[in-house]
Amino acid sequence: MHIEVLVEDASGEKLLEALLPKLFGAQGEPHTWRTHAYKGIGRIPKNLNAGGDPAKRILLDQLPKLLRGYGKTPGIDAVVVVLDSDRRDCADFLVELKALAASSNAGPNTLFRIAIEEMEAWYFGDRQALTMAYPKAKVDVLQRYTQDSVCGTWELLADAIYPGGSVAIKKAGWPLPGQIKCEWAERIGPLLEPERNVSPSFGKLRDGLRRLVSVGS
Repeated sequence: MHIEVLVEDASGEKLLEALLPKLFGAQGEPHTWRTHAYKGIGRIPKNLNAGGDPAKRILLDQLPKLLRGYGKTPGIDAVVVVLDSDRRDCADFLVELKALAASSNAGPNTLFRIAIEEMEAWYFGDRQALTMAYPKAKVDVLQRYTQDSVCGTWELLADAIYPGGSVAIKKAGWPLPGQIKCEWAERIGPLLEPERNVSPSFGKLRDGLRRLVSVGS
């Protein structure tokens, strides 16, 4: 089975590259996949037949066109789209995404998975991995987090593990936030254990991906 995996930014891509072999097995044994990072989530276009501007590489803006294209491409068995919910209502967002996929007609089997509020929630879901990667993490800050809550997730993680916390990152401005998130993915991602993770949204990712390849086997 071959799967195309779409994610909204480079840090998400790095995280998934560490996770997918733990869920699918080694690349090519028997499943294959490719990950594609975009430059932001964007929003679902009102006109689903619009082409969008491919140069901007904004995921939701491009998604209708992408799904139609994948549906016409031989050898693609499924598409997985991994997104942050940010401040959106997750249930409503998922309804919109499924409607978008249905409108693509000949599009491939498409699985949407949503992190609540951000993918950094999945690091909090495996505290052992997080503290192995960052042994000096501030335990009192980590304990303030309620799993899969909308609370400024990446900022709270930064307050726990980055010198100066989220204030220092925001003060420095772009590109530091993106660079720091990529570092977290590279350091924590390989240590995450899917069965140990207590994040409900991570559990939906894990179980959904395993079902996907099980059905396609």
